[in-house]
Amino acid sequence: MVGASHPIPSAPGLPPSSAAAASPVVPAPRRPTENGGGSASERVRWWYESVLGWPTAPGEPVRLRTGVRFDVLDVPADAGYATLERLGRAEQAEGAERVKRAGRAERAGSAGADGAGSPVPGFPVAVRGGRMLLLVAAGAAEELPGLLEWLEWGSLPLDLTAVGTGGLMDAPPVPEPGPAGLPPRPPERDGLRGAAVWLRPPVPGYEVGSSLPALSVPGCAGTALDLARLVHTLATQCHRVRLAASDPPRARPVARVG
Repeated sequence: MVGASHPIPSAPGLPPSSAAAASPVVPAPRRPTENGGGSASERVRWWYESVLGWPTAPGEPVRLRTGVRFDVLDVPADAGYATLERLGRAEQAEGAERVKRAGRAERAGSAGADGAGSPVPGFPVAVRGGRMLLLVAAGAAEELPGLLEWLEWGSLPLDLTAVGTGGLMDAPPVPEPGPAGLPPRPPERDGLRGAAVWLRPPVPGYEVGSSLPALSVPGCAGTALDLARLVHTLATQCHRVRLAASDPPRARPVARVG
């Protein structure tokens, strides 16, 4: 009969279904996920690229590209800790003043009219060896020389450098939430041995760019720390660290034997 279908004979030694098998399908490449899969460096790279949206450079160890989402200010760790402490105390005082202003505005029937009570968010900070790495807004590295001149720090040798477009930063390990949201181990275990660790890690799901210190724009009220204020405080503390290192050691008093 014309048009009748007939079974196709199978090849000897093969099951009938194998003769009509389709061309092999190549599985899609597996990407490491947050819960597992891939090497440790692949998981770290996935976290920065997929969770934070920060570009990384190929190769190992994993390194973050600067000048895209952020720039980095590189200072001695002692100067960095002193800067964060001073800025923290100043922010507490300013926060208390904002609360007072908000209370007065509320009693006057215009609560929130002056934008009071809006805390300044922290920006990511890492430590590596004896250095501290402070993340600032992209483009800040280009502004640093002129900013130091304007702040009258340009003529002094400061151990303060900036890494911007085309630069790289060692990617700290992915922070695990601890009691205060910080890495569960103190920075001294790794940071002082040369491996970068987060002192103040970035927060997934939070637009880190809005918290990075940047030059303030007149007439625009922002929530990020002013870059000029940060650089001035860092320069002051870097200068103090340099002076302390250059001071001769004090002679120990010699006890007299009568």
